[in-house]
Amino acid sequence: MAPLSTHMPQLGAFEVFLAIARTGSLGAAGREFGLTQQAVSARLASIEVQTGVTLVVRTPRGSQLTPAGIVVAEWADRLLDVARYVDAGLATLRSEKRKRVKVAASLTVAEQLMPRWLVSLQVSTSRFGATAPEVIMTATNSDQAIAAVRGGAVDLGFIETPYVPTGLRSRVVGRDELVVVVPAGHKWARRQRSLTAAELSKTPLVSRETGSGTRDSLAAALSRALGDAEPQAPPVLELSSAAAVRAAVVAGAGPAVMSRLAVADDLAIGRMHEVAVPELDLRRQLRAIWVGGRLPPAGAVRDLLSYITSRCEADRADVQRRYDALVATFDGRKVR
Repeated sequence: MAPLSTHMPQLGAFEVFLAIARTGSLGAAGREFGLTQQAVSARLASIEVQTGVTLVVRTPRGSQLTPAGIVVAEWADRLLDVARYVDAGLATLRSEKRKRVKVAASLTVAEQLMPRWLVSLQVSTSRFGATAPEVIMTATNSDQAIAAVRGGAVDLGFIETPYVPTGLRSRVVGRDELVVVVPAGHKWARRQRSLTAAELSKTPLVSRETGSGTRDSLAAALSRALGDAEPQAPPVLELSSAAAVRAAVVAGAGPAVMSRLAVADDLAIGRMHEVAVPELDLRRQLRAIWVGGRLPPAGAVRDLLSYITSRCEADRADVQRRYDALVATFDGRKVR
């Protein structure tokens, strides 16, 4: 489609021209727009020069449209109707964007952190008589969250990968640690010495699917400790959610490496046992990601990210308090 020619006036020029057509007076048209009669006359002359068409003639009874001016006025009226419709639609979209945030979050964030963040946000905003933004969240893995942000399907993503995605802005919003877990009766729970990185690498694990931040983080930690010469054993089970991995471990399917956030209760009451692997650094960062400038767009997206960032340290302390309370409650008794 060819671009508009230089003879096409701006929408604002058409608005002035239609005011002249409607009132039959340059002075009356000027009063509608807060302009002098001389300013309106200059704009009319500019429109006629740009279009190459005489639109208005002055008579003793005022300003009248020429035959060509009558036709142009009909076209301009239809054009401005469409422009007003588009303008109103854009205003609606801006308003919705200010109130609604689409989020894609990796499962650790979606299951363990986002619910309490959103409840806390609602409580906080209601105290000040405000309304929290509507958050529409999709729980997924880190790779899919990155793709959703890049593709514009969501405003904000939360990931747990060991790398920062190229081409996207990011901010650390939390820290987590992976732990090797087995059911209470597993042989690793009774061993006296620590597990080595090589032993873990050779053991088929209950694992998340490819693209999971947890799986990628473990692979990166093993690569740092052992290099890339020896490939990791294939999973004994590959599951698409942390809840499924946790259930499989409890059922005795095999060991797993999971977020401490996801298994804190199980560890505290003895349903699962943590196996130390001193050679591995399994700490990781949880990141928010978005497209664009150094900060997300102003409005609900930026407000949500700022609130979540402020909540992170409080969340970590809360998890530790919950763990300590469970340990104290059960007083060393283990679930069988």
